[in-house]
Amino acid sequence: MTKQPPQKEPRKRSQRRSAPKPAAQAVGLGVKTALRGDKDEPMTREESVRMVAGVLLLALAAFTLLALVSHLFTGGEDQKVLQGGYVGSARNWVGYLGAMWSHYWIHENFGFGAFMIPVFLFAAALRLTHAYYVRLWKWFVNCTFLLVWFSVAGAFFLKAFFASQPSMSYINPGGYHGNYVVAVLEGHIGVVGTFFVIVLALVAYLCYVSAETIRILRRLMHPGQLARQLNERYPVMALVAALLNKLKRTETSDDYEAASPSHPDIDASQHGDDADAEHQATVVDFTSELPAAKRKRSKRSADTDDNADNADAAEVAEADVPQHVDLNPDPDVPMAILDTADDTSPADDAAPTDDGDTSSWINMPEGDQPAQPADGTAADGSELELIVEKNKQEPEADAEKPIEPYDPKLDLEFYKYPTLDLLKHYEIDASANLDREELTKNKDQIVSVLKSFGVEISSIKATIGPTITLYEITPAPGVRITKIRNLEDDIALSLAALGIRIIAPIPGKGTIGIEVPNAKPQIVSMESIINSRKFQESTMELPMALGKTITNEVFMADLAKMPHLLVAGATGQGKSVGLNAIITSLLYKKHPAELKFVMVDPKKVEFSIYSPIVNHFLAQIEDDTDEPIITDVQKVVNTLKSLCVEMDTRYDLLKRARAKNIKEYNEKFRNRQLNPNNGHHFLPYIVVVIDEFGDLIMTAGKEIELPIARIAQLARAVGIHMIIATQRPTTNIITGTIKANFPARMAFRVSAMIDSRTILDRPGANQLIGKGDMLFLAGSEPVRLQCAFVDTPEVEAIANYIARQQSYLGPFPLPLPPVEDGGSNSGAAEVDVHNLDPLFREAAKLIIIKQQGSTSLIQRKFSIGFNRAGRLMDQLERIGVVGPAQGAKPREVLIQDELSLEMLLNNVS
Repeated sequence: MTKQPPQKEPRKRSQRRSAPKPAAQAVGLGVKTALRGDKDEPMTREESVRMVAGVLLLALAAFTLLALVSHLFTGGEDQKVLQGGYVGSARNWVGYLGAMWSHYWIHENFGFGAFMIPVFLFAAALRLTHAYYVRLWKWFVNCTFLLVWFSVAGAFFLKAFFASQPSMSYINPGGYHGNYVVAVLEGHIGVVGTFFVIVLALVAYLCYVSAETIRILRRLMHPGQLARQLNERYPVMALVAALLNKLKRTETSDDYEAASPSHPDIDASQHGDDADAEHQATVVDFTSELPAAKRKRSKRSADTDDNADNADAAEVAEADVPQHVDLNPDPDVPMAILDTADDTSPADDAAPTDDGDTSSWINMPEGDQPAQPADGTAADGSELELIVEKNKQEPEADAEKPIEPYDPKLDLEFYKYPTLDLLKHYEIDASANLDREELTKNKDQIVSVLKSFGVEISSIKATIGPTITLYEITPAPGVRITKIRNLEDDIALSLAALGIRIIAPIPGKGTIGIEVPNAKPQIVSMESIINSRKFQESTMELPMALGKTITNEVFMADLAKMPHLLVAGATGQGKSVGLNAIITSLLYKKHPAELKFVMVDPKKVEFSIYSPIVNHFLAQIEDDTDEPIITDVQKVVNTLKSLCVEMDTRYDLLKRARAKNIKEYNEKFRNRQLNPNNGHHFLPYIVVVIDEFGDLIMTAGKEIELPIARIAQLARAVGIHMIIATQRPTTNIITGTIKANFPARMAFRVSAMIDSRTILDRPGANQLIGKGDMLFLAGSEPVRLQCAFVDTPEVEAIANYIARQQSYLGPFPLPLPPVEDGGSNSGAAEVDVHNLDPLFREAAKLIIIKQQGSTSLIQRKFSIGFNRAGRLMDQLERIGVVGPAQGAKPREVLIQDELSLEMLLNNVS
């Protein structure tokens, strides 16, 4: 008789795995789709019970909703049925039971607020069935408030109306609850006080739900800004205000003009600096006490208001001076601004300035302007024709119209950003990474190991992340931290974990952290990161959505502030996925007019999926018709040199515009303070992404490293940023120059501690578990993250979606790289063959015989120094025997035999 395997005991209710709190949630009440994807896995008994309970609750919600809606139409007739007890004659849509149910909730309890009950029941049903992940406590709080508020507001505002209508007198809009609360409030604070309580309660709730309400309230409480908005919307009010100001100016005395700045009739612009300074100090004092998330929203709101104030002030200043401004940013069309300054000479008016400030000149051809003496007569004594005055009078009708700022996105007006459905949605398993048994077991093992080595702890707590759980322990007084750090291998052995990492101590806390991998890690999808509120409301210049921390919070970084990023890790540990996540987040956030990529891919297969977006987001050297994804080493060198030329050109533009960085420059160009005729144009950010940097260093060496170091040192201010990745984080690949100019690092799992020290200057990367587990260093201490996962089909879908949108005629042009001396055969005729090295002919014959253009070959064969061998190779290149240098590879031999060499030398001589 065969032995039956032991049956697995059903899990107890106390051992049920609870769902983790997701960091990325939808806007509103916290609903997130969580459709089941495990079709092949059998449903457990617990899940079946939850599904049945959810369906029953859904039926109850539908029944309640139908009963309540029907009560509004059939409640009058159902009153008689309920009083008489005639069960079969109810007119309610769901029968006699529905009539009783709706009468109980609307008439006897909450009035119109009862409609929040089926809403909450629907949310609870969705939570039970796992159709959506619903934060039930948030729905409960919101529905409870709305239930109470609608009950009280209905009793206060609508009770008299329904009572005056005989056909609707059966409807009690506030119910007994609302009527009682209104009666108590009116008895204590009166009707007016009750009105303000109800309205202010709604305003406070809207401020809690949406930050837009706070912005609206701030605008309403800003009298000057509100008046300007009303003037723009209603010109009649602006006309009345102008007449009043004119009357005030005619009746104002000198004493009145010298009045105190606190006088209510004096323009606030006279002391706007002091007011702004006081306002900023107040904001800092108040926002410093807010939580981090609210403090960011408050800061954004304050920045928005300040920008609006500055824009309004600029519009008021421009309204006083009539101007003709061509809104077309095309450099071929001249931008002419009429000069209205009285103290400028005609010579200054005729020539536009090229210093980067606000340019202004007469809208006349330079050759057609006659010399104008100071008395207003022409050179021949006749009166000057009033062309300037005529031009000044023309724009008076449009003088008060604000000048629209230049918007670079209008070049591709119909471009649409990628949609969220292009990314794959991964289900968040509620019981995958939170196992009470696993947490308890790991906690007991950690305490037991520490106790066996004489280390006492006073407390321990766990923080569960998508792939890692952080156990924070507080050692007892007198315990040395180094003693706990030395027990890392013993703790890993007791936990049978893939690899643990000890943080001793945790920065900012008086605890020691032990990071232990979860038995069932979760996938951090790119969809959950892009869909998060933190990413959607981000105001970063170049936001990179990297993944989630061990506390399940979305982690983002601004590439514009880094300013360059070094990515390293062993093969297959998530390096390429990390690069795709960075590029994807930038594609979702930036417009093609604002961002361009230069992609270098020596492997030729990683970045080829981005080829469809060549006319939208990629940059390429002018007159280069090859593939925009750079794969050839020589083209990499030329592209880097071209970027150096672009960097120098941009610095010249910033110098003439008197701007310190690209942000200030583009802001001036948007405000039309820079003239396209002077060479100014909108500057997009350029992000250079280099994969397999180690292969480029081995192939080209200094030719690659030198321009990269120059760009890394200088290009931050002009908006050129670099991301380089390598799977060989050794000291000969990541040199000291590279490390010094790439302060931000992304380290995936490496095999040796020395590689971790090369990347992060500390161990830690060798203790990661792989598959996207990484350390991000942008400050003093690295942050452990689970990188967002974006698969190749998702990237292809995004690229194809962008390719179908409106695009430019070609890729963004980069300037031609500088041509070095001796870079071509055109200089061969300039070489004097009589001044060649004595070993020239022997070296040329050697190269032709060996068919290998190598400096080391000449040096070894003739026993000469490296410098002389190098000069020989340069002469051979200029004559045309060998081709240009190809990094570490031998030069191409252009001559096949000695006879051809003699003919070449005779032609040159």
